[in-house]
Amino acid sequence: MKLNLLQLLPSWKNWPGTGLVRVILILLITMVFLAIIPIYLHKISPFLLVFLMPRYDQEHKLALPAVDYSHRISAITGSKRTSLRRICNMFKGDWVPFPEGPYYTNETKCVIDNRQNCLKFGRPDSEFLKWRWKPDDCELPPFDGAQFLELVRGKSMAFVGDSVARNQMQSLICLLTSVTRPLDISYILETSEHWFYRDYNFTLAHLWTTHLVKAPGVKPQREVPSNLTLDEVDHSWAAEIETFDYVIISSGHWFLRPLNYFEKGSLVGCHSCSGDEKKKGFDMYYAYRKAFRTAFRTLLALPNFKGLTILRTITESHVGDRREWSEDGDCAMTRPLARGAMELGGDVLKLYVIQMEEFEAAEREGRKKGLKFRLLNITEPMLLRPDGHPNQYGHWPHERVRRADCLHWCLPGPVDLWNEILLQMVKMESQGS
Repeated sequence: MKLNLLQLLPSWKNWPGTGLVRVILILLITMVFLAIIPIYLHKISPFLLVFLMPRYDQEHKLALPAVDYSHRISAITGSKRTSLRRICNMFKGDWVPFPEGPYYTNETKCVIDNRQNCLKFGRPDSEFLKWRWKPDDCELPPFDGAQFLELVRGKSMAFVGDSVARNQMQSLICLLTSVTRPLDISYILETSEHWFYRDYNFTLAHLWTTHLVKAPGVKPQREVPSNLTLDEVDHSWAAEIETFDYVIISSGHWFLRPLNYFEKGSLVGCHSCSGDEKKKGFDMYYAYRKAFRTAFRTLLALPNFKGLTILRTITESHVGDRREWSEDGDCAMTRPLARGAMELGGDVLKLYVIQMEEFEAAEREGRKKGLKFRLLNITEPMLLRPDGHPNQYGHWPHERVRRADCLHWCLPGPVDLWNEILLQMVKMESQGS
């Protein structure tokens, strides 16, 4: 049965004017109707084609916790009845050959910590630089420095965390070097690392914290326990975070070191200790959960904070003998693993699950207050990159360094993926607004 447009309108014979006038009116209404449809479809299509958030996958050995983000599609498209969903899980895929190689080198004269400058210190192989992450259901666009800087023009971004957070920030600075170089304004502000992109009025910072919560005099030695106050945030980052537009927060392997836990001024437990101090239930996992809960609640309670909070998930170390990252071992592989060749396990798996649970709780609370929480879930992609660590190539050969570095990531290297995905997340939020 064919649909006649005239059936949708009042009887055209009753319309005023001559027959010619009636025909002209009908044609004008038809043209307006046909013009509205493509405009509407153009507005919603970008959000239906690419959706960055993770979903549960029962077929893969590393099953990511289920998080329902359907409300975000409804909010973006402006229709709660929208049922069309084409999800691209940017965090599930494979590493595929990429002969063109990295975006930059150690000679690009960007900021690279010596301990991650693998090419400078003589790493003999370069194949680890010639792989690219391919999500299962879509293509990840190459990093576009000019696009990134335009999206963050007039804004500020803080990486809150330890040296792995700095690792990601330095990767971002190197990726942006193809467009412009920032000014180091740390000395002017007399504070932690701050970089300023003058042409874009964009501030980039690394706010150092080992555990997110108060850890006075935290000790680098692995044999000496440090004291954590689990119910009080680390003010070294919390005191200045309120003005930032983007906050990428992370924490992980420092919790594997010896620690004493305090709450309400009293010692409640410890890690890697014995005797009366060790109390049942107040273990490393309790401390890790409480640290993230304290950090998220701090962000939720700040009266003037309107920024986007992004949780960057924990990564596995790849010590060859599978002992803890703080023990002797190496990570001497030269190419990625195939999917399924290695499973996330042990302490890192438990810490990852805690991160996911605390993130979901913070996101639910954030929606009530109009605050956005997003997930940069790089745990699975990086699980497949044991070849991406400095290993013994973060220092000169004559320097006596007892342990290989199987925790941080060479620059350039697979850590650049984190910022490729970060760009897409910032882009999506910009479009959604």
